[in-house]
Amino acid sequence: MDNSIFLAKLWGWYLIIFFLILSFNPKRIKQIFSDLHDEKFLIITAFIAIIVGLINILFHNIWEPSWKLIITMIGWISLFLGLALFIFPNRAIPNLELINIKFVQVIYMLLFFIGVFLLNNVYEIIPI
Repeated sequence: MDNSIFLAKLWGWYLIIFFLILSFNPKRIKQIFSDLHDEKFLIITAFIAIIVGLINILFHNIWEPSWKLIITMIGWISLFLGLALFIFPNRAIPNLELINIKFVQVIYMLLFFIGVFLLNNVYEIIPI
């Protein structure tokens, strides 16, 4: 299986599942932001984001103007967020806290549509 197709399925399903979890349990959003003050949680989260970003970039670093660019951008954003949380936690946490709950809902709605878009490109449900 092509790396692009595999990662589109992975990220597409992950984003849709993440959307459903946050939709049915919106208290998780507040819990995530409050957990960022716990250093252990922050370090583990940063390490996971760095690892996921690196793996995504190493397997898929395609910079062509197509749906494949979205997969590459997910990897780079994950890597940079993980590095920011790990290297500059005192700056990163207040910046993340500026995001209020309404803006988070807009972001995860956008992530849901990105997930649907990626899955549509893989499974060709609606031809584009």
